[in-house]
Order: sequence, then structure tokens, then C-alpha cells
Amino acid sequence: MPEATMTSEREALLTYLNHQRDHVLGILEGLPEESLRQSVLPSGWTPLGLVQHLALDVERFWFRVIMAGESIGTGEYSAASGWVVPPDVTAEAVFDVYRREIELANAIIDARSLDTHPAAWPVERWPNWRFENLGELMLHVITETAVHAGHADAVRELIDSRQWLVIG
Repeated sequence: MPEATMTSEREALLTYLNHQRDHVLGILEGLPEESLRQSVLPSGWTPLGLVQHLALDVERFWFRVIMAGESIGTGEYSAASGWVVPPDVTAEAVFDVYRREIELANAIIDARSLDTHPAAWPVERWPNWRFENLGELMLHVITETAVHAGHADAVRELIDSRQWLVIG
């Protein structure tokens, strides 16, 4: 009988988070820059805008700003709106920022216990609720990344019929 392996809650959360991050990167892999900047849904966002949103508004914001309490200035690559990629920013640069923010987020996750409280909270934005700890924050980022991975699936299929999960 094979020996059962115990996975810690931290390992499970990080594994699922990384699966969703890989899903986003994988479903968009190979799209030419023109397609990455193409909006195919009525809401108007682009696949590249989605990746930038995940980098700046999800990974950077939740882990670096909220969990670690970092003050993020405008000197580093940033955008006025996470969803809008400036024309002078290449797709490669956006994907590089996303991968770098994942690395930085993982370092923050590795350095804290799951019950660590966020270092900062935008009370002016959300006065009536907050994440209690890193575990809750990770669940939120897993959920948000998974939702956006599904968005990326639909958009990729509309662009060139490629599917991440082929059924049938």
C-alpha cells in the first residue's frame, strides 16, 4: 500500500495558486502581440490588460501592499489603470512584470505563517471588512486568478479556437 503523504495547508494553497497562475500564462502563450492587444468581449479588456491587472492589481496589491505593507511608488513600471496597457509597453514586459510579481508574492508567502495579519488595509476603500490573515488573502487571490483564467480561456478560444481544457 502506498504511503499517504500529508500536504500542509500552506503547500495546498500555494499549489492551487500556482496552478491558476500557470493556467493564465499557458492559455495566452503563443498569442502574437496583436492578438494580446485585441479586445474580443464587449467589456473591452484585452488579454494583455488582464495579465497586467493580475500583476499590478492582484499579485502586487494583495501581497506586497496589503500583506507586506510596502509602499509602491511610480518609479517602477506601473500603469494608471491595471487593465490598460500603454502602447509603448511590450507584451514581453507585461508578462515579465507578472512573473516577477509572482516571485515577490511567493517570497512574502514563504516568510509568513498563514495566520499572519495583513500589514496594511485600505480602510477608506473597504471600511467594513478585511482579510484576517494570509490564508484568507491567498484564497481570495486563488479565486480571482481562477476567474480570470476562465476569462482568458474564453478569449483565447474566440481568437484562435485554442482550448486549455479539451472536453470530449
